[in-house]
Amino acid sequence: MRRAKERKQKPKGAAPSVVPVLQKFLKTYQKHCIQSRTSMCPTIQRDLKSSIDREQILRKFMLVRAGNSTASLLPVSLEPLLMTIRDESYTLGKEICLCGLQLTNPEIARLALFLEQKGHTTCPVTTLEIIDCKMDLWSLGRLGKALQFSSLQVLVLDYCKFGNEELESIFSGLESNQRLQGLSMRYCGLGPQSGPRLGSVISHSAICELCLDGNHLQCSGALALLRPIAEYAETQRKDQPTSASPHVGNTPLLSQVFRGASSTLSQIVKSSETLTAKRTSQRKRGKGGIRKQVKIPAEAGPWIVALRLADNSIDGTGKEGEQLLELTGTLTCLIKYSTHLREMDLENNTLGETTAAAILEALRARKTGKLPPLKVTVTPRISSDTFRSIWKLSKESNRTRKKKKKVNSSMSAQLSSSQQGARDEAWPSVEIDGAFNPRI
Repeated sequence: MRRAKERKQKPKGAAPSVVPVLQKFLKTYQKHCIQSRTSMCPTIQRDLKSSIDREQILRKFMLVRAGNSTASLLPVSLEPLLMTIRDESYTLGKEICLCGLQLTNPEIARLALFLEQKGHTTCPVTTLEIIDCKMDLWSLGRLGKALQFSSLQVLVLDYCKFGNEELESIFSGLESNQRLQGLSMRYCGLGPQSGPRLGSVISHSAICELCLDGNHLQCSGALALLRPIAEYAETQRKDQPTSASPHVGNTPLLSQVFRGASSTLSQIVKSSETLTAKRTSQRKRGKGGIRKQVKIPAEAGPWIVALRLADNSIDGTGKEGEQLLELTGTLTCLIKYSTHLREMDLENNTLGETTAAAILEALRARKTGKLPPLKVTVTPRISSDTFRSIWKLSKESNRTRKKKKKVNSSMSAQLSSSQQGARDEAWPSVEIDGAFNPRI
């Protein structure tokens, strides 16, 4: 009885509960699945019920293939979920993850229309993950066209195998994209011929975190990707050695994507944003696992913050190996001059002792030039002294970050709670977590 009374008694001015919204969403989703003769996704059904029990907002919809699929069971489809989001005007979801599905043309067509609504969309999705899914050429072409007009900030296409025509459809949609910040294409079968197109995409978009682990770019592909970024970094460093980054400041507020929501949902959003700000500040002071947040860039250009090229067959063997020396010069130029770069992963590539030594000297030059700290990961298949020295410099970079965090936390402790909330609202950021694991 006491618990029931405690639930009924709410402080005056408290935000309305999200439970009725989620309960109605679940019923509508079930209705659309029945009408379309498809099966409800067990993961979405479980997450909705869990969010109802915990009275928490559901921000990520994860559509996966049923584990024990047989011919008698109805398939899981994306269309009922998108129809439910539209009918219920659910403005609280920000992430859609599709995993292990055979996506049909009607599903991709509806998804494309959903993404193309931009600021007028009923669901302000900022993260789209399509992992280990199969799509035909028409679907990829339609999705590529939608990417040109979408408001996505993170796109994950891990474990999706693409041919040359399929890749061109995706790259054409990513080029000149002023909103996308994080792109992950791990184990997608990218070869050396993909390097120039990737370099062009990075040069003409706002992508600042790129994850390409497990592909086959080799030396020529990596060189074509990194050359425009390194040249831009060198030019910026020499022309404006003391100026601030042109991409810092004038960051758009993420709360703008919630415009047009109903009064009840907008109150729920405001209360959730306050809780998110508190949790974010707690995570920043905590020990663990949360990656550094990436602020929304204001301009596009050939610059990058995090670059992951692990396991890309970059070595000195064969005809591709003849370009390793030129690639080494490009890598060292990027390390010495880039004021944006914070992380570079080259693990599981046989770089050789000469390239590793050049990277070490570039890291020392970067430290001497007082550029921001940089974490570089290389394979241990080099001399122990060189590997240990690179590891120490990366470790010093991590220590520098921790010291800065301690200083920031000590300063924030002197601020009042209202001042702290105002500061969090003034500096919105996007977490690239998990999917680039998928993190971004």
